[in-house]
Amino acid sequence: MLFGLFELPWWGYGLVILALTHVTIVAVTIYLHRCQAHRALDLHPIVSHFFRFWLWLTTGMKTKEWAAIHRKHHARCETEEDPHSPQVLGIGKVLLEGAELYRQATRDRQAVEQYGWGTPDDWMERHVYSHPVVSQLGIPLMLLVDVVCFGVLGLTVWAVQMLWIPVWAAGVVNGLGHYVGYRNFETTDAATNLVPWGILIGGEELHNNHHAYPSSAKLSNKWWEFDLGWLYIRLLAFLRLAKVKRIAPKVRVVRQAAEPNRETVMALMRHRFHVLALYARTVVVPVLRDECRRADRRVRRLLRRARPLMVREDIRLDAEREKVLHAAIGTSHRLETVYRFKRRLKEIWAQHAPHPEARLQQLSQWCREAEQSGIEALGEFAALLRGYAQEPQAT
Repeated sequence: MLFGLFELPWWGYGLVILALTHVTIVAVTIYLHRCQAHRALDLHPIVSHFFRFWLWLTTGMKTKEWAAIHRKHHARCETEEDPHSPQVLGIGKVLLEGAELYRQATRDRQAVEQYGWGTPDDWMERHVYSHPVVSQLGIPLMLLVDVVCFGVLGLTVWAVQMLWIPVWAAGVVNGLGHYVGYRNFETTDAATNLVPWGILIGGEELHNNHHAYPSSAKLSNKWWEFDLGWLYIRLLAFLRLAKVKRIAPKVRVVRQAAEPNRETVMALMRHRFHVLALYARTVVVPVLRDECRRADRRVRRLLRRARPLMVREDIRLDAEREKVLHAAIGTSHRLETVYRFKRRLKEIWAQHAPHPEARLQQLSQWCREAEQSGIEALGEFAALLRGYAQEPQAT
């Protein structure tokens, strides 16, 4: 049968491919990622079983293995133990061999057991989706369905389906999502947002947002960002097929707050990556820019080299970078001051479980000394931090 049961124009086959691969992306981002790996939402059994069945047909991936590998990625991000860090393995290897890195990680059964807790363990999982033999039959079955429906062109439809997740998820998100793009939050890993419109990969393009708030069912954070996966989740929730458990809380600033309070400390702890990004944008960068205007050509070159070291939290300071950083802050008392205050601010939440009152006292002292530093940008940031608070949780 040359054309199969359905004979379509050339653009019709393109639409079919986009539709089929998009369902796979939705299954990965909503079911595997947000529901299973991070417990950000609960799905109705009908929805969960559909996604499991579809992933069996189109990827052969097992829920427990996928969740375990992703959780390990968060726990060991940008280290030698990270299953797919381009910062460690190189961008070329993750882009081109992302699927093989995933398969390699699944062979570590100890890690799968350690990180794969809480995933489905029902009859279907044991006897179909994770069965040594039956689990391998989904992909050939998908091939048969494609060929019956579309004839010889079904081979092309099937081939694109098989490549979609290895290219976009294993390669682009895991690779480019830790290599290029913009950052809303100064996380300690290299995660980036690829574009502000999470459409093609169902919202996974907003990877920096996700690493800042991993347990959030919503990946967009700024008003101008769009997460298609979140739109589907809201639709499922409206139909009572999903229940959102957590989303990233919003920050609010109480203007002219007299002193920090416990709410300030809680917000500071919860939104520390946002605080660091805000500090970099409103304090470090303006002071650096001002110092560059005053400096000679040699010092300007040095300050430009030091800029990412003073701003980015994901950059590891080896001996060479430490030398550059200290040389740069040594050129200016103002730069040394804002960098020292940044480190002191990080120490407030880095200390191991001090009494909340102790953290509050440290924050109050930090704000007072920052306002007395004589550096306008630092004083304005301290005044803002006094009124830092968290909006009530809402979905």
